Amino acid sequence: MAVAAPVLGRAAFVPFAAVALFAAFVITDGPLFELFARPSDRREGRLNGLAGFALAAAGLAILATEIGLPVPLFVAAVLVLAYGNLGKRLVAETSDEPFLGAAGFVIGGSVAGVAGQAAVASLTAAPIVAPRFAFLAVAGSLVAALFREMLFERDDPLVMFSTGLLLWLFDALAVSVGTVDVAAALGVTILLGYASYALGAASVAGMLSGVLLGLLVIVFGGLGWFAVLISFFGIGALSTKFKYEEKKRRGVAEENEGARGTGNVLGNATVALVCVIGFAASHSLPVDGTLFQFAFAGSMAAALSDTLSSEIGGLYDDPRLITTLEPVSPGTDGGVTWQGEVFGLLGAGIVGGVALALLPEVTLLGAAVVTVGGFLGMTADSVLGATVEGPQFGNEAVNFVATLVGAVVSTLAAFVLF
Repeated sequence: MAVAAPVLGRAAFVPFAAVALFAAFVITDGPLFELFARPSDRREGRLNGLAGFALAAAGLAILATEIGLPVPLFVAAVLVLAYGNLGKRLVAETSDEPFLGAAGFVIGGSVAGVAGQAAVASLTAAPIVAPRFAFLAVAGSLVAALFREMLFERDDPLVMFSTGLLLWLFDALAVSVGTVDVAAALGVTILLGYASYALGAASVAGMLSGVLLGLLVIVFGGLGWFAVLISFFGIGALSTKFKYEEKKRRGVAEENEGARGTGNVLGNATVALVCVIGFAASHSLPVDGTLFQFAFAGSMAAALSDTLSSEIGGLYDDPRLITTLEPVSPGTDGGVTWQGEVFGLLGAGIVGGVALALLPEVTLLGAAVVTVGGFLGMTADSVLGATVEGPQFGNEAVNFVATLVGAVVSTLAAFVLF
């Protein structure tokens, strides 16, 4: 039904609306009911899950025919979720491993998303652009898989609608998507996902968040941007695992055996994601795209600086509260050691060095700017930890502000100096 949208035109929503009506009010038992029913559907005697799925598809169809959502993206959003769910269910027949289930979702959704876009192109005599189709299908599958991990099974309508809108954004930003860029992005992100799984460095949602971010960074920014990103994720993950049992004994270890969740990934990388999107959109904005490079690198420098300061500095005794310098126990929010400060500066310097080596607009002075911005971001994290961090202002929010400080300081300094 989704692929028939180019033929149906403004009536593309009608088949889905009909399915929703039948699911909600007509099919209350029998083979079709058993085929689509979820446990909650059986309790209520109606196919609410299928009805919600069909209504979301109908809504996207209206966006495609009346508002301007490209029809191939409408088709991709529907098929990504439908066949992603199928892929996950097929994996569940033989394994209950969450990472394998997520992989089944992404693979099933990606294949269906590419096929759906190609089918629409064939029906409309449009060119088949395989790299672009692959990028959008994989990005949509990762978005949908991430939302499915964060939400409930009954929230499929929200997942589909959100996936369709984000694909619309990605399509608008991806002005030029080359075969080499997409192949590199897919290869690197697959390796990143597998490494996260094999090393236990991230939860399923955290892995999906990191892989999606990596894909967008490579396609919208380039491999140099990705190297800056991976310098944080790679070194940060290793530092978290470093002497983990000793940190656990001291009460300063990360929860979940150090595996990063979505909150941790997004807290540290939301600013970076905004910078990448801003850089991709800079061709149509009155802003120099170079500034987004400095903002991106500064945010990552702050993230790695804070991570090394906490993970390595937490192994040393005699921490002091950064605001008063009074002695505090290990693990106290805002508590710092001089060794942690040194390692924090080193982390910011590593990102600055990677930016110098691989980002074309970053000079030696630019690398110093990024390093200072990252160190000040780490300092802001410590100050916030000592003053406002708590139930109402959690660690993820503190991390976000710290990376924002790193980005703003680096950008302002680059704007003044260059």
